[in-house]
Amino acid sequence: MTVKILVYEHRPIDVELPNFIELKVSDTEPGFRGDTATGGTKLATLETGATIKVPLYLETGTVIRIDTRTREYVERVR
Repeated sequence: MTVKILVYEHRPIDVELPNFIELKVSDTEPGFRGDTATGGTKLATLETGATIKVPLYLETGTVIRIDTRTREYVERVR
């Protein structure tokens, strides 16, 4: 991952992440057939340890795209 670091007097004062990153879901409850119609969400733990809300149909091991500005699920990566 490439990040931008703003340095002032040899000290980093700001880090700018990319707008979107791709991470693997390391743990979540199993998905069920038909869950896509309800539009509900469940919690998922990502490979970094962060926890976010994802659609009910996503399963452990799925790679997803996250918006780093809002820390929200954007889409599933195929």
